[in-house]
Amino acid sequence: MATFVDRVRLQVIGGSGGNGAASIRREKFKPLAGPDGANGGRGGDVILEVDASTTTLLEYHHKPHQRATSGGFGKGDLRHGARGADLVLPVPDGTVVTTEDGTVLADMIGIGTRYVAARGGNGGLGNAALASAKRKAPGFALLGEPGQERTLILELKSVADVALVGYPSAGKSSLIAAMSAARPKIADYPFTTLVPNLGVVEAGQHRYTVADVPGLIPGASQGKGLGLDFLRHIERCHVIVHVLDAAALESERDPVSDLETIEAELAAYAASLDEETEGRIPLMERPTVIVLNKTDLPDGVDMADMVRDRLGERDVPVLDVSAVSHKGLRELSFVLGELVEEARQALPAPDAAPIVITPAAEDEKGFRVVTEQYDGETAYRVQGDKPERWVRQTDFANDEAVGYLADRLARLGVEDELYAAGAVAGSTVLIGPGEDAVVFDWEPTMVGGAELLGARGTDQRLEERHRPTREEKREQQRARTAARMDRLAAMEAERQAGYWTDPADDGDGRRV
Repeated sequence: MATFVDRVRLQVIGGSGGNGAASIRREKFKPLAGPDGANGGRGGDVILEVDASTTTLLEYHHKPHQRATSGGFGKGDLRHGARGADLVLPVPDGTVVTTEDGTVLADMIGIGTRYVAARGGNGGLGNAALASAKRKAPGFALLGEPGQERTLILELKSVADVALVGYPSAGKSSLIAAMSAARPKIADYPFTTLVPNLGVVEAGQHRYTVADVPGLIPGASQGKGLGLDFLRHIERCHVIVHVLDAAALESERDPVSDLETIEAELAAYAASLDEETEGRIPLMERPTVIVLNKTDLPDGVDMADMVRDRLGERDVPVLDVSAVSHKGLRELSFVLGELVEEARQALPAPDAAPIVITPAAEDEKGFRVVTEQYDGETAYRVQGDKPERWVRQTDFANDEAVGYLADRLARLGVEDELYAAGAVAGSTVLIGPGEDAVVFDWEPTMVGGAELLGARGTDQRLEERHRPTREEKREQQRARTAARMDRLAAMEAERQAGYWTDPADDGDGRRV
């Protein structure tokens, strides 16, 4: 089973907000004492945090779906819902967070660095928060918003000062074990090292980290061998150390050809990097040290003597070392310490991020109306953060909540934009993105006559303040009595005129 994973696909979902409550307070002699429904709690965030004890992304390889806790529902008596707990996911130092299309979202360097991967949804308002002077007792509450859902790519790029590169079995693992407290796996066969190993080296006043990168072979930049899986781990280093096997068993290999092959692979990989955006020196221009390893063996000493002059033409330090006998390791550690210190001092000082204040335009509507085809007919889609959020918060099983949504959309200017776009009564209107949009037949407020009913949540009968006087009541009674007497007189006149005569009657009251 794999014990090291440096690239995973992670789906994160923020906690959903809790629904608001619709409740009415009841007291003695006051069965309807006013709304007391509380708000729902906000959902928890999913947060990535750099943790010193985490060295691999293996946990998220086995559990690629992570969800934060949802907020609690609001309750009566103004008891607000609990806030959902944040889900903190530990990641190794040097983790890069990108979208599926490769857009970099966060470069997490430094213990304690945090990045909010998915935000929790806001809780819905209860009817106590929705009450106003004109809407004294709302019979509805808003629903909580769903949490943000994202699919991210986490890629680990080791944060080390020095990278040891070279062919498999060149002695890189033995070298890092001899220079530091790291204890990588060491054996006499190729590709013993399958994961990068980090070790800390102290040389006098210098202290730096060394990464043992798994062995590279021709074609590594195209993915051969371990290839691109571990080439990314040298991107952040300050110094590159080429570890050459001076006692290779293969007769067709020698340190010079090995060096040329590895440099060609690094150059091919470096061509795909955008170093300028990271503020680092291009990969092929960074300080380099050549190490001839295994010079404790007779064959190694002879080969080192043969190639030392040719390697010295590159104007870089060339050192003979032996991981077994510790020959030349002290000198190597001090040389690397000085190069690392120079590289650190050459780094530009980090600039504080400027505070940018961008005021919203005065005529900014916050939404737009686009025309599209829906079921073979012209439809109008409303796009914008506010309309889409309001739709998500609406309980469509409650007529008053739907009316409240209509009022909010009208105040925002959605109806005016629909008229301008050519919509008429009965037109299909969609609010929201994609297939999750809410679809309805549009009935404009002016056509529906809602403006004649007063503000939503009110009753004009309750707003009537005039009480008739006693004289007004008498006058109304006299008018009703006169109208009744007039109806009776008209009925008597019709009877006398014979309009009500029964044809079967002979006039004296007897039946014919």
